[in-house]
Amino acid sequence: VLFTCDSCIVEDKAAQSLLNKIIHTSLVNTTNQVEVLQRDPNSPLYSVKTFEELRLKEELLKGVYSMGFNRPSKIQENALPMMLAEPPQNLIAQSQSGTGKTAAFALAMLSHVNPAKKWTQCLCISPTYELALQTGKVIEQMGKYYPEVKLAYAIRGNKLDRGMKLQEQIVIGTPGTVLDWCSKLKIIDPKKISVFVLDEADVMIATQGHQDQSIRIQRMLPKECQMLLFSATFEDSVWKFAERVVPDPNIIKLKREEETLDTIKQYYVLCSDKEEKFTALCNIYGAITIAQAMIFCHTRKTAGWLAAELTKEGHVVALLSGEMTVEQRAAVIERFREGKEKVLVTTNVCSRGIDVEQVSVVINFDLPMDKDGNADNETYLHRIGRTGRFGKRGLAVNMIDSKHSMNILNQIEDHFNKKINKLDTDDLDEIEKISN
Repeated sequence: VLFTCDSCIVEDKAAQSLLNKIIHTSLVNTTNQVEVLQRDPNSPLYSVKTFEELRLKEELLKGVYSMGFNRPSKIQENALPMMLAEPPQNLIAQSQSGTGKTAAFALAMLSHVNPAKKWTQCLCISPTYELALQTGKVIEQMGKYYPEVKLAYAIRGNKLDRGMKLQEQIVIGTPGTVLDWCSKLKIIDPKKISVFVLDEADVMIATQGHQDQSIRIQRMLPKECQMLLFSATFEDSVWKFAERVVPDPNIIKLKREEETLDTIKQYYVLCSDKEEKFTALCNIYGAITIAQAMIFCHTRKTAGWLAAELTKEGHVVALLSGEMTVEQRAAVIERFREGKEKVLVTTNVCSRGIDVEQVSVVINFDLPMDKDGNADNETYLHRIGRTGRFGKRGLAVNMIDSKHSMNILNQIEDHFNKKINKLDTDDLDEIEKISN
């Protein structure tokens, strides 16, 4: 059994984003469709099905294949032709972790560089030191057969003297250091930048200072500089920011995933308190550990208590808490993905990056609620949608311990127009079949 919990409902966005980058070493098999909104309807930018169609330099094509990319992901199919177009096209793109967007803009920067020119031509800013390093790793991997192109990191601790001119063609860094290198220290000449990438915009604007610094950097760049902005979410605040930094953009959005629960069997179990919920969990424990399962708790306190109780029952329990580093959490998630632990117990936010194809059972030890105590239907869908994926059968068991939680379950039934049946002893055979 594997436990993960978080200290509060809102987890640090940058840490979550970094966790996603680390655990998504390969492309996520997403069912989301991509919607392309073009700036100029008279300029039909095509999509590609192979990397060869992009007519990349041989060194870059070799780099792409060495990273395990056999064909473009959905976002790459649409974004790469825009990024590599002549004249340059500006782009605002929505993309989640694992969709290949970092590789896409890394490829765009490497393609636009003139290796004979020994000055900075491409600039990428990330919200944190750690995220900048992760993105830099992708650029280094992709450019390993193209050694004439060099990369520098504009991050804390990398001290350079005023007036010294960088010879590296690509710079990746955090907003504050990049701004210093461009304006105060004059290490980079912003007027010579041809590609500007702003990654993780939703994380970036969570820090007011980063937002202001990003806008100041953008204003120093030449008008013909290509602007590429990426964000996992597109709330109003992100849109306003994107429109300020990216003039006349092409836009790529992810269409919302269809709300489908047709392949998932849903049940509820009536209990009087959390102790009875634990007993009910133990009763179905044998059936659910045949495959892989996720158990959701509302708070860290409940997760900690559940960990202790399962340990007393002799189950192997790993506890993943908010105090752990992102790398430590990633290692635990990787163990679950590899099947070294069969059950993952998690609070809501910590689960966001976990995309495990073989999960077939989800147990809501606590039902998801919004801040007003009503049903959080989107989170419910997100949780149980991890089962029944790619047309396979899945199972969701909801534990009810009060009139309030029963009311939440009824709200969920109404929202999805789907009846959820009470779990009887006879249903345990069905659970075993689905788990198998």
